[in-house]
Amino acid sequence: MERWALVSGLGGDLEVYEQIQRELKKSRGLERLFVLGDLIGPRHNSDALLKRLQEPERGDLQPECIYGWWEEQLLAERGYRGERTAEALRINHGNDAVEGLLTSVDSGHMTWLASLQFGFIELDCALLHGSSADVGDELKPTSSPLILLDRLTRLDVNRLFTARSAQQFRLDLNGGAIDSHIKDLNGEQNQQQAAPKRSVIGIGSGELFSLYAPGSDHIEFLKAGGKPVSRGLGFG
Repeated sequence: MERWALVSGLGGDLEVYEQIQRELKKSRGLERLFVLGDLIGPRHNSDALLKRLQEPERGDLQPECIYGWWEEQLLAERGYRGERTAEALRINHGNDAVEGLLTSVDSGHMTWLASLQFGFIELDCALLHGSSADVGDELKPTSSPLILLDRLTRLDVNRLFTARSAQQFRLDLNGGAIDSHIKDLNGEQNQQQAAPKRSVIGIGSGELFSLYAPGSDHIEFLKAGGKPVSRGLGFG
C-alpha cells in the first residue's frame, strides 16, 4: 500500500533532515516525500540542506518541496514578490531575524526557491504549509470548525495537510449541515448547506513528521529517533 512521508520546519538543519531520511529508509511502502515549507530559517546556514534537497543522495526518498512562511519572507525581502518586503518577519521577530535569514541562504539558491509552488493537490488531498487562505495561516486543534470547513471547501478537497502551527493533530468534520436564516425585502429564507466528512491534519515540524496512507486514510505521527506520538483528536 502506497504511503507518503510529510515533513516541514527543517529550518536549514541538515542533521534533522538526515535523521528523518534514516527513519524513512526503515519504513516499508513509502513512495513519496513531501516537504511542506520552512526549509530555511535564521538559526542555521541553510545552504547545505538546500543543496541536498535539490541534489538528493543515493538512497534518499526524492523530496517534493513547496515554499513556506520563511521562504515567503526571504523572497519578499530579496525582491521576488514585487514591492513587498519581509514586514511580517520584522513585526514578529525583529530586524535581527531578517538579517539572520538573509545571511543563511546563498543567492545561488534563490531561483530554485522562487520556483517552488504554493502547494500540491494529490487525489483528494491538499498539501500546504498554511492553508488555502494564506501561507501564514495557522490551523490548530482549537481552530473553529467553520474556519476549517472554509479552508477545505476553497480547494474542494477532503483532506487538508498543514504545517504552519508545527503541531501534529487530526481534526475530523463528521458530516452535518450549516443552517442559515436570511431576511430581506423579499421575505425570509432558510438555507441549509451540507458539510461532508472531511479532515484537517497537522503534520508537525522539525523532528516531528507524519506518514500517511491515502488508500486507508491512516495517519501516523512520528518523531525522528523516538516512538510514535499521540494520534491527535477529532470532533463531530
